[in-house]
Amino acid sequence: MRFFVRKRRTTPAVIIVALIDVLIVLLIFLLVTTTFKQQAALKLQLPESSQAKKEGANENPPFVVSIDSNGVYYLEKLPVTFEQLQSDLISRAEKNPKLVLAINADEKAPWGKVVQVRDAAAKAKIKNLVAYTKETAKP
Repeated sequence: MRFFVRKRRTTPAVIIVALIDVLIVLLIFLLVTTTFKQQAALKLQLPESSQAKKEGANENPPFVVSIDSNGVYYLEKLPVTFEQLQSDLISRAEKNPKLVLAINADEKAPWGKVVQVRDAAAKAKIKNLVAYTKETAKP
């Protein structure tokens, strides 16, 4: 005798479309509420100049050497010694004879450090040298 009849159960189904909709709403919420702030890794106070030019797109982007207010040299946001800087300038100048060197020195950086970078550029036979400044405040 069979008193207990087994009914066939339907397999549960997960509705993927609803889950995707919820995830998209959460993603939009996070994107709207999040603030994106670019923070410079190296804080420099550039000197002011009335002849300052805006940075633009160049076909030959400059090689940037930064000097902070303590006189520390930076290549691509990494601190280096003067000897490392000099050897890197020589090797890059050999690879690219039209290399443009940009000095990004803090307003309070020792002037002697800027002159040392200039001398290292001359030793590496770099002919194009620029210095980054900021525009003077307009009254």
